[in-house]
Amino acid sequence: MLEPELAFEDKFGAMSNCERLIKFLISEAWSTNSEDMEFFSKFYDKTLPEKRDGILTSEFTKLSYTTAITELQNEISKDPTKWQFPNVEFGTDLQTEHERWLCETFTKKPTFIYDYPTSIKPFYMRLNDNPDTVGAFDLLVPGIGELVGGSQREERLDILEERMEGMEGYEWYKDLRRYGTVPHSGYGLGFERLICYLSGVENIREANAFPRSPGVAEM
Repeated sequence: MLEPELAFEDKFGAMSNCERLIKFLISEAWSTNSEDMEFFSKFYDKTLPEKRDGILTSEFTKLSYTTAITELQNEISKDPTKWQFPNVEFGTDLQTEHERWLCETFTKKPTFIYDYPTSIKPFYMRLNDNPDTVGAFDLLVPGIGELVGGSQREERLDILEERMEGMEGYEWYKDLRRYGTVPHSGYGLGFERLICYLSGVENIREANAFPRSPGVAEM
């Protein structure tokens, strides 16, 4: 997991940073490891060069969570039997089938979903002006689903204390805000998922340097 933290950036600044990072990594992978990428293109996914060019030459889409839910509801209503999780409403934690439809069918490109419901996100994510949502975002990519998860962090001590009421053992976390902080954001990029996205490998175990499976860790 790669986990950048960005001082003086809001959620949109973090999304822009994330997009630049993804494009840089893809560009570098092709320029410095061309033989490997050509191997993946030949044996795993023949559309990798086309996907690369599409990503590097276009902007990622940004959709609010509320808009994403509306679009999903409209699509699911056409035939709910096609969906494993057809019940979607504000407050639903998106499943992989929802995420993949949004980025593979609806936008057809990497897509940021932002401003998730407060009820399904951790206390450290910054409350928006509408307190029903927080400044959280996920990056969804075709073939994978969620690749990145992040948020603008809650730097306001008074609001943080309200949200942490009743939680024990976190005084040290409050001290981080109490004794000096700045507005900031951060995100986590799943490294193995990135390898799958770059290479066309479908099984994440094949992208893991040390895969673990039940019953095969013999001593």
